[in-house]
Amino acid sequence: MTSLSAVDTRAAALAALRELVGRPDADFHEGQYEAIEALVAQRRRALVVQRTGWGKSAVYFVATLLLRRQGAGPTVLVSPLLALMRDQIAAAERAGVRAVAINSTNAHEWGDVLARLDRDEVDVLLVSPERLNNPAFREQQLPALVRRIGMLVVDEAHCISDWGHDFRPDYRRLRDLITQMPAEVPVLATTATANSRVVADVEEQLGVAGARGDMAGEGALTIRGPLARASLRLGVLRLPDAASRLAWLLSHVDDLPGSGIIYTLTVAAAVDTARLLRERGHEVRAYTGQTDTDEREESEGMLRRNEVKALVATSALGMGFDKPDLGFVLHLGAPSSPVAYYQQVGRAGRASESADVLLLPGVEDRDIWHYFATASMPDQERAERVIAALGDVPISTPALEAMVDIRRTPLELLLKVLDVDGAVRRVQGGWVATGESWVYDRDRYARIAAERVAEQQHMLDYEQTDGCRMEFLQRALDDDTAAPCGRCDNCAGAWFPREIGHAATSAASESLDRVGVAIDPRRMWPTGADRLGVPAKGRIPAGEQAGSGRALARLTDLGWGGTLRTLFAAGAPDAQVTPQVLAGCVRVLAGWGWAERPVAVVAMPSRSRPLLVDSLAHGIAEIGKLPFIGALTPVDGGPTGQPGGNSAFRLAGLWERFSADGLEIPDGPVLLVDDQADSRWTLTVAARALRLAGASEVLPFVLALRG
Repeated sequence: MTSLSAVDTRAAALAALRELVGRPDADFHEGQYEAIEALVAQRRRALVVQRTGWGKSAVYFVATLLLRRQGAGPTVLVSPLLALMRDQIAAAERAGVRAVAINSTNAHEWGDVLARLDRDEVDVLLVSPERLNNPAFREQQLPALVRRIGMLVVDEAHCISDWGHDFRPDYRRLRDLITQMPAEVPVLATTATANSRVVADVEEQLGVAGARGDMAGEGALTIRGPLARASLRLGVLRLPDAASRLAWLLSHVDDLPGSGIIYTLTVAAAVDTARLLRERGHEVRAYTGQTDTDEREESEGMLRRNEVKALVATSALGMGFDKPDLGFVLHLGAPSSPVAYYQQVGRAGRASESADVLLLPGVEDRDIWHYFATASMPDQERAERVIAALGDVPISTPALEAMVDIRRTPLELLLKVLDVDGAVRRVQGGWVATGESWVYDRDRYARIAAERVAEQQHMLDYEQTDGCRMEFLQRALDDDTAAPCGRCDNCAGAWFPREIGHAATSAASESLDRVGVAIDPRRMWPTGADRLGVPAKGRIPAGEQAGSGRALARLTDLGWGGTLRTLFAAGAPDAQVTPQVLAGCVRVLAGWGWAERPVAVVAMPSRSRPLLVDSLAHGIAEIGKLPFIGALTPVDGGPTGQPGGNSAFRLAGLWERFSADGLEIPDGPVLLVDDQADSRWTLTVAARALRLAGASEVLPFVLALRG
């Protein structure tokens, strides 16, 4: 490899920067060249914590160009999101950097990518952290890549810390990758959202802890810059309920500058809000973790080209989405910490003088925070169950799911945690136990849980502070340069209107009062049910299937969801259905549009809410002038197990536990009434019993659909 003098390195770096940004007068921001020099000239490890828009990508692209000119191998860039990868590849092309990606959406291109790597025609290889543990990639491609790697870059490095707001277990594997790399290979970690605790954790995980700022020594370099965003105008508008928030949005969305992002806390809220805005003539799109990849990419492009006013999004649209002139970020409901909030509002105003950021918090925010916080924490009993089920022979995730009674998504997360902890390992064909001892770190998880509770309180404090809001966010990220911004609503007065139009109020109330959610019937028996003694496999016979059903609403809905969450809250007493809820159910039934009207009503037997289910079934029968023919009979005490398990175990606990004996089944469809639906296996098994007893069709109806 050839080396350059300090003068030559700076000149070459500056030329590359100007090519990257397309401006002949461009110069480095404070800290940018220092990071590049540490990587290129001194082959050190560096952690860069700088605000969004500072130019972290310029550091690793310029460093890559210089290292490649010195004969170094390709840079491996670990990037957490597909949207971020797309932006990074586009940015690389502008600088003349040959960048390619290996991820879950381009498997058809992997052969060509690997061939280009072999021919040394790739400057930057982007991979997801999950790809590092793909057995084929880990065993066949990674060793050769490690031998040739010129630099490792870990983007959005806060994901490596379980103290951070967006911890991802797969990032923990990077420590193992670094230990395999030659000592002279530089490492760069970058993030815009890290407080001191997260910085220390990232330093430890990536092996960059050392003599900070000691450019002459052998230690690592940590560069932290001021996080104030002078272009952002922050504000908080507290309104009494969801209807008021939606009405304000309908009244003023067109007043917000340019195009932007409207964040919600749940998928249901994003979909419902986007639908309402579209119905009132606003060009918006929903963007969630359930949106198809192609549709996501199309929506991102439409926002960049200002073809929509906004994307109504969950946190799925976050890290890495790059629209420098994004005009506004608005939140319907608050994220669970100031750090997470800073990360999302950082999408706005990256290359403009002004952008508006407004938070409309909701009274339901804390319940949603609690749900997501508890769902992401590993559970000792479940972990031990998984380890005990694994051995030397690989077991696939679906097969393991059928053995341990944990649903697919939490099981996959738990396996990643256990993999990082060294207790299990992913191999070709599935998962195996490593035989290494594993101890549940109760104290550590208790500390993390306590820290998250504290962060939630900090977010509430942000909402209620009478001080500068930007200064508050900076202090939350341990930025010691924090000072009043002079622009937020507390510094300069409220910059946003408060009035709400009457027509908007009516439209929002009407939207929130909308009822009826389809319940898709199960068509296939779950994998592994036959191993649990259930003689069912493959497709459910047509003569045993339930028909399409309906729910009054989802528990997570903005409108009726609140009423249902109160009804089904822990400790809420069993009681007869209220006239309000019954009237809502009648509206669902009136708008169902079934091919043939039901001829009778059947109730599910209920242990927890017998009064509610019985009164609901009788009320529907009476209003619809239908005969109520009774309830299914529990067999051998009824279902075993608890709701919420995986499909195979849930079905095993329900199989042939309901009987239609004694019910006079008439000719025609039967309406099957219950209080809630989650996995839909209870409705599936009950419908099967009714179909086998002679019902030509079974139409499930429930009050609440979970999820």
